[in-house]
Amino acid sequence: MAQTKSLYERLGGYDVIAEFMTDYIMRIRADPKFARFSGGRGSDNKKRGLQLNIDYMCKLAGGSNYYMGRDMKIAHSGLGITEGEWTANVKHMADALDKYKVPRREKDEVLALLNHMKMEIVEK
Repeated sequence: MAQTKSLYERLGGYDVIAEFMTDYIMRIRADPKFARFSGGRGSDNKKRGLQLNIDYMCKLAGGSNYYMGRDMKIAHSGLGITEGEWTANVKHMADALDKYKVPRREKDEVLALLNHMKMEIVEK
């Protein structure tokens, strides 16, 4: 019986996930709607945030990576993330996935993973 590959494997593993996650994070950081989230953060802290995002996506997709960050509810608590910010966030992810030509099936699965976190992140 053929074994089904994990989303992590179908995406191309760590390197591909790191590429589209880096693009996604850079899009968010460049978007004025998200400027309030990066104030007062040094370059090392931004690098750490990027790495945590990469590790988290790898873990969610079925990779063996270890994620050492907080859960999504704790990490985003008190930020007052709005529905509009959430929608813009998802669009940035979709655009990053499109840039790296992630196939439709895998793109839909990544977006579903993201949307699964919505209740833990959106506060307003």
